[in-house]
Amino acid sequence: MSFRVGMGFDIHKRVKGRALVLGGVRFETDWGLEGHSDADVLSHAIGDSLLGAAGMRDLGHHFPSGDPQWKDASSIDLLKLIRSMLDGAGLRIVNVDAMLLAEEPKIAPVYDAMIVNLASALRIGAADMSVKATTSESIGIMGRKEGIAAWSVALVDGVPGPSFSPAETGDRNL
Repeated sequence: MSFRVGMGFDIHKRVKGRALVLGGVRFETDWGLEGHSDADVLSHAIGDSLLGAAGMRDLGHHFPSGDPQWKDASSIDLLKLIRSMLDGAGLRIVNVDAMLLAEEPKIAPVYDAMIVNLASALRIGAADMSVKATTSESIGIMGRKEGIAAWSVALVDGVPGPSFSPAETGDRNL
């Protein structure tokens, strides 16, 4: 086995008049997060951690915000596409651990639904998908409820597709 770890981070600004989606769960609020897709910050961080572990660049590379086909796209659907990319590279998701930083909404009431949505999209067991949430105790931009951030770490195994060495890029100073 060849284990690889990837880390993901995402942050989106809070805006009025948009649906709030986190971990594929839609919250009943009068505000949501600004973004090209559904702005599911949790799913974005998870996607980036998986792509990073696979050595496949980042979410913006594969699903650019300037591409109209991703406008208002479900981030759960993006995770399904990322899973397919990993399958194609011969990689297996071992586990994913994610953390939300938000003053609101409360995550505990929908924790199980988030786990089901995320684990199902990634085709992993619920025990292999972890979501946690914390607040910033009213400190800083997050504490002022200006946005929501998320971090994720993913562990995959298998041998990924092509890697890039300094010799392959022509840059011997790397």
